[in-house]
Amino acid sequence: MKEWLSSRTFHHSSFDNIKELLAIKEKKGQKISLCLPTLNEEKTIGKEIITLKSELMNRYPLLDELAIIDSGSTDKTCEIAASFGADVYVSRDILPSVGEKKGKGENLWKAIYQLKGDIIVYIDADIANIRPHFAYGLIGPMLMYDEVKYVKAFYDRPLNISNTVRIAGGGRVTEILIRPLFSLFFPELTAFIQPLSGEYAARRDVLEKIPFPIGYGVETSHLIDIYDEYGLKAFAQVDLNQRIHRNQTTHQLGKMSFGILQSFFNRIDKRLGGAFSNAEMEKIFRQFTCKDGVYEQVEHIICEEERPPMLEIPEYREKFHIQK
Repeated sequence: MKEWLSSRTFHHSSFDNIKELLAIKEKKGQKISLCLPTLNEEKTIGKEIITLKSELMNRYPLLDELAIIDSGSTDKTCEIAASFGADVYVSRDILPSVGEKKGKGENLWKAIYQLKGDIIVYIDADIANIRPHFAYGLIGPMLMYDEVKYVKAFYDRPLNISNTVRIAGGGRVTEILIRPLFSLFFPELTAFIQPLSGEYAARRDVLEKIPFPIGYGVETSHLIDIYDEYGLKAFAQVDLNQRIHRNQTTHQLGKMSFGILQSFFNRIDKRLGGAFSNAEMEKIFRQFTCKDGVYEQVEHIICEEERPPMLEIPEYREKFHIQK
């Protein structure tokens, strides 16, 4: 693990020679797609698109396409994205034969079908301090090191609580839930500084082989599934400095953790002989609210469904000319 940390942990400035990255990309004949999964992101989507597109498509054609995959926004996200030159796709319109499911993971999964890149970069659409290095920092290791199949971002995440900012906070679910679980079951995965970061890049021939939880469990599941197949050597992580975005409440993080746990236990089920079969796990998450001194229990139905590996979808194999 220490060797991996020293050899596969980078700062984004290591890849700021975009001309060099472009030359490597062209030499290898690679296509690169950038996906922004969206749901009501009208406040930030325009800035993200213009920042990334102007530097990494117009000035340097490192990206071959920049697209949003939208979950059905009710604000002006899609209109703004289109006006700034992004390709706009609505998730329910992609692969209609498989039906519609709601969740970020659904958008990420459908992007594999919709986009053309050999490398797909995913960046969340709510970043207030977006910079070009959020994309080229993740692309760099994949162009420079053929053995790297998946690159994860990490950063400082200021936590905004009651109009004050606490530096180096924000990764609450990581430190309270994910890191302890990884320490118990997947010790090498504790090498990831931000395992739940929403910014990462991966090779198509890896993404198409793994299942995708449609909701909160997608990032954790990616790490486990790719690790099981390729080991830690397939990964790299890149310091993007700082990410400023909206923070979630502890109640929201509780629901997130419940979904993550479903996906997590699905993956260790085979290791424990069926002890955590998803069919037997509870799907109701219970929390309490307090109003005027009265506590009330609230129930949320959270079922972390999964999409199969994209290679199992006939339309995908046909589109990309893949023999079964």
